[in-house]
Amino acid sequence: MESEDRPAAEARWLKLTRETLPAVARTRRWPVVADHCFQRIFLDNACDGVWYDRIPGRPAYAHADRALLDRAIALAEAALAGEVDLAVLNRRSLTWRRKRTVPLSGS
Repeated sequence: MESEDRPAAEARWLKLTRETLPAVARTRRWPVVADHCFQRIFLDNACDGVWYDRIPGRPAYAHADRALLDRAIALAEAALAGEVDLAVLNRRSLTWRRKRTVPLSGS
């Protein structure tokens, strides 16, 4: 069943992040407008951390497990509907990425 739904989920993801969200970003005064930024934000938040720590291959959407991809799509749809604050999700993503690059003590 998942394999039958997978192409539709990937198509939805790409339409949201490459077309729909960038098209409304400026009018909504979102902090990002580029497709790869939307993908980073929603994948990081779906992973509760930097997505490339959880998804082994590239492109990420094609290698994410179905549950993770579904969470990322749900976040994107919630942002589009105004149900989640994209700026908050973006800040959370950037914070995770800064923490990931901070060297460990004594290194």
